[in-house]
Amino acid sequence: MISEFGAGIRTLLRGFALWRTRPGLMNLGLVPAVIALVVLGATLVPLFLGLSAITAWATPFAEEWPAVWQGLLRAAVGFVIAAAAIALASAVFTALTLTIGDPFYQRIWRAVETDLGDPPASDGGGFWSAVGEGLRLVILGILVAIVVLLIGLVPLVGGVLGSVLGVVLSGRLLARELTGRSFDARDLSPADRAALFAGSRARVLGFGVATQLCFLIPGGAVVVMPVAVAASTMLARDMMARAPLATPQTPPPSGAV
Repeated sequence: MISEFGAGIRTLLRGFALWRTRPGLMNLGLVPAVIALVVLGATLVPLFLGLSAITAWATPFAEEWPAVWQGLLRAAVGFVIAAAAIALASAVFTALTLTIGDPFYQRIWRAVETDLGDPPASDGGGFWSAVGEGLRLVILGILVAIVVLLIGLVPLVGGVLGSVLGVVLSGRLLARELTGRSFDARDLSPADRAALFAGSRARVLGFGVATQLCFLIPGGAVVVMPVAVAASTMLARDMMARAPLATPQTPPPSGAV
């Protein structure tokens, strides 16, 4: 399992090679990421600046507590709120970036598929498909944020557990969303996809967690987003190569015995 988790991390690193081989194409992928980051920053910056006021509002019962305990409680609550906000922001950023930059990321995906050989004929959906997938990702991101908040309420260990769970769940969502285009292009059914993910859980998680951690680095989301699109295409191909029976079989020619 550990080796498979590491393989997922290495898959993301493989995506960075496109900055060397196809710099122009990767630069195009920066544009929608920058736009999404600016839009998202307009919401996150005021939230973080007002975090002390939010934690005070959320813990009125601590007003009469000694300053030390009050400060520790509100710091822990603020930490959990920030972790939940980051988990949701990751999903929103990915959904918004993929929707805005669908033509750019489609070109990156197609280039990787072509380089790897035997690319699918279909382009894996269009703009409205990206919008629908983006809305689904945002809804799931909201659920993840709620889970992180609830786990964060556990005394003593809640803050750490909530943060770790937020990274893991957000990473899993990212991996599933980013590999979607390759699977859509091959018209894989939900059952096919479930079988593929079941056969590569640790590898998918390693890729997703590594991507999510890169997103947490200031400016990392912008640089890593086109990399993640390229690497997720490699990941999808790896998953299908590991479980070929999960892919749809080409029907025999009419009249064949």
